[in-house]
Amino acid sequence: MSFDFLPARTDSAATNMATDFLMLQHYPTPAHARFRSYGWQRPAFTFGYSQKIAWVREQIGHDGADAELCRRPTGGGIVDHRNDWTYALVIPPGHPLFADRAVASYEAVHRVLATTLQGLGTDARLKESCDPDPACAPVGPGVCFDRAERFDVVHATTGRKIAGAAQKRSKRGLLFQGSLSRAELGRPDDDALAEAFPRALASMLGLEVTHPGWPELWDDSIDALAENYASPEWNERR
Repeated sequence: MSFDFLPARTDSAATNMATDFLMLQHYPTPAHARFRSYGWQRPAFTFGYSQKIAWVREQIGHDGADAELCRRPTGGGIVDHRNDWTYALVIPPGHPLFADRAVASYEAVHRVLATTLQGLGTDARLKESCDPDPACAPVGPGVCFDRAERFDVVHATTGRKIAGAAQKRSKRGLLFQGSLSRAELGRPDDDALAEAFPRALASMLGLEVTHPGWPELWDDSIDALAENYASPEWNERR
């Protein structure tokens, strides 16, 4: 088993979601972990698989009137991608972390991210517990960066949320879709982060990093699947 570090790309919201799903379900080497970071061609918001579209539009309001809006294959809340750094990670079924509880895998990935950010000069830490306040009780997925939940990455001084993620588990692997807020990071060095974070993840997973390049024959499949992610049938199904 290895850790396949895929090239970064910039695409539409629907194409980014289609690529992440394809990376989970139809990756050419199923036994390998895989990672990619990516950008957005236009301002975009994504929202969790089970969220209701009417509520999502209400939360975004006029602020996102000109932005792309796309339902993710993962859960979680609304994520504003207009000023973030985004990544996807797939852990294959053969790895011990795949079989662990969702909270354990969430903690493991974010602990690596917090340590990586510290090494790059960001005053980051893991939120180890929920505040002893009724307002911190779980209320279901909302707007991702409005508040930090347990095992999110936060700013060590302000407590403001820096990074969150959503997960989807299938028989083919465990997909993370993660987002880091640039507003809380300050001025991150994207190249340094894009290099250091996946290497730290590979070390945590006990895997060797490889650079296989973009999988052959993916582009046609991604284009076809992106049509589904851009469709009203997908985005307004709830």
